Amino acid sequence: MSGTLFLVPNALDFGVATELPPLSDDLPMGVLRTAARLTHWVAENAKTTRAFLKRVDAEVRLSQPLQAIEIAELPRPQKGTKNPPSASDVERLLSPALAGHDVGLISEAGLPAVADPGALLVEAAHRRGIKVVALPGASSLMLALAASGLNGQSFAFVGYLPVEPSERTTRIRELETLSRRALQTQLLIETPYRNEAMLESLVTTLAPGTRLSVSCGLTLPQGWTRTDTVAGWRSSKPAVPRDVPAVFALLA
Repeated sequence: MSGTLFLVPNALDFGVATELPPLSDDLPMGVLRTAARLTHWVAENAKTTRAFLKRVDAEVRLSQPLQAIEIAELPRPQKGTKNPPSASDVERLLSPALAGHDVGLISEAGLPAVADPGALLVEAAHRRGIKVVALPGASSLMLALAASGLNGQSFAFVGYLPVEPSERTTRIRELETLSRRALQTQLLIETPYRNEAMLESLVTTLAPGTRLSVSCGLTLPQGWTRTDTVAGWRSSKPAVPRDVPAVFALLA
């Protein structure tokens, strides 16, 4: 029998907090116990996954020494292209599961396979008949939506917007039109050092009555969420950190 692919959530604080609290502050103890027993992992980055496992070991002893745990990295698109890795490259990572071992899939932050390249591995697991189990944990997208007060009955995650200013403006107007027509919240993210530019584009482009929410540094002690009309944002626009992830949401 094949093993199970466990989707193991990560904390949202790695790389943005100076002092890391115990993982059990953000992840259920059952998740930590599962993570501690897994000896095969697939990750975006092996180094940060080892750092995660060290935090796990501080609360639940790992079943094997860290150096004995196998961590394979997800293949990246070919340099200079946006083409996803080939199906065969991804399926190779499931060899331990096909040999009967349970495998953990982890993201750099939050839930694996949500706004995350790990979805390719989950797709491959289903193709090969491998059981997939998603473990509970924080998602910055869902936390931001819940804290926004915008429509949580109908929403869409649209990822990153174009970097080029005129293309970004066009896309913002398209999303506002869609939001107004469908009464649907639009969720988007940006690379942290572009947070200020994104907020400026949204506040400048959106209609005054459109509601805009920004959630920054979720689960961190200094984290915050603010929801207001665009007119309200224009009259009082707080600084958005350039080194902390943020989620933006709009509802026309």
